[in-house]
Amino acid sequence: MKINASKMATPIEEKVDQNLKTRTGMVMISDGKSKPELARLHLSMEMITIQKQDTTTPAPTPTNATHPPIESKERMVQITRQKVGGLGLSIKGGAEHKLPILISRIYKDQAADATGQLFVGDAIIKVNGEYITACPHDDAVNILRNAGDIVVLTVKHYRAATPFLQKQLSRETPESDNDATCAELKADENWKSVNSSRPVSISSEPENRWIDLVSVPLMMAYVTRYIYGTDKLRPNAFEVRGLNGTTTGIIHCDDLAILSQWLKYITDNVVGLTSLQMKLFNRNFPVGERIEYMGWVNEGVINNHISWQSYKPRFLVLKGTEVMLFDSPPLNVTGLTKANVAYKVYQTMFRVVKESETVDSRQHCFLLQSSGHEPRYLSVETRQELLRIENSWNAAIVTSVIKLGRKTFAVSHHGKTGGLTLDWQAGFSLTEGAEAAVIWQYKFSQLRGSSDDGKSKLKLHFQDHETRTIETKVCSLHPGVNLFVVTCFFVFA
Repeated sequence: MKINASKMATPIEEKVDQNLKTRTGMVMISDGKSKPELARLHLSMEMITIQKQDTTTPAPTPTNATHPPIESKERMVQITRQKVGGLGLSIKGGAEHKLPILISRIYKDQAADATGQLFVGDAIIKVNGEYITACPHDDAVNILRNAGDIVVLTVKHYRAATPFLQKQLSRETPESDNDATCAELKADENWKSVNSSRPVSISSEPENRWIDLVSVPLMMAYVTRYIYGTDKLRPNAFEVRGLNGTTTGIIHCDDLAILSQWLKYITDNVVGLTSLQMKLFNRNFPVGERIEYMGWVNEGVINNHISWQSYKPRFLVLKGTEVMLFDSPPLNVTGLTKANVAYKVYQTMFRVVKESETVDSRQHCFLLQSSGHEPRYLSVETRQELLRIENSWNAAIVTSVIKLGRKTFAVSHHGKTGGLTLDWQAGFSLTEGAEAAVIWQYKFSQLRGSSDDGKSKLKLHFQDHETRTIETKVCSLHPGVNLFVVTCFFVFA
């Protein structure tokens, strides 16, 4: 196919192979400083790849099932676990080393060898349909060990890793430590050039081929149209940054319709993969402690010494009764305990910032304000993502209030000290004095509205079941009791 370099972007083509959908199209790529160059964008469910065109005349290769695949396409291979030897393979790599899960050894005459379809250098993408591309090495071992007797692996061959792994096998020594092997592999010259290795053609005729320049995994990837760290929107361009630190560079599309399509397809894949990872995490938690949302946001960092505001990517997680911010996504359950910032949802106010209130050119902004902390100014890329967060927040508030069950706030009522109690089962009540005498009590169903002065005074409007009249109750919160914390409870009463 001859490419017309005068046209920057071409319509997106879709292909389906073995139930796997891929999309390709021509775009322009730059590093954000130099002149953009023509390239092809290749999108699969779990990977986005930048490719360049090359014409080669490769030597013919025999089609023998005992040879590794000549093209790095995804393959599905079924293995029947054996009582002795299990799956009959060993793995290296893992997310903690920013490497895929690679098959490093296949044991002769055991299960993997018997398939004739698995090879040293194959990267395992899925186990029984579940992605393991973001798994650390030990987690991947456990997933394979507990995958059942019939195991379906989705794999993709990495030719650049094969010579190194085979050289390791030829040493005829016990398998080396995974950390040491990964360090050696990343230093190996063949692996360093993996993104520029040429796919081998099975034809001896000259033909156009596509060379992979860089591949970015989409699991929990960061997609943005903004110039990194600023509120400046790139005209007709975007960038994708992977969990492993790789980046596509700046992808330019002169056609806004094509740009929007690419952003939707890529974002949909990222959201889908992140949702799968969220489900894997949630297997470890009871209902009240599960994750409601995971995704990237940008936090505005106000600097008093400069006139503009900078932004830092943060990974937001809503889990159980907590909202957490990470500098990088958690890779496992233990990582979820290492948030840079963690607030209780029921002590935090979430507020969408109106367009007229935004501090700069960033759109789709919201505030998180927790008791005793400075407010955090955050933004996302799209209106849809903001709605996802808002809906997840509402669900997290409900979960938090139900789990908490009962909360009493110190108040003043007609000059006397009292307690305003919200009980998820009983409703609202106001008590006074050391004996906690009940002054008034209403059910949740009787609340018709509430209002406040933005400081401490709170008005609650209840309807009497018999007379149908509205009764207004007024109280003032004591110092140290934040009004918005109280409001969180009344919103879902």
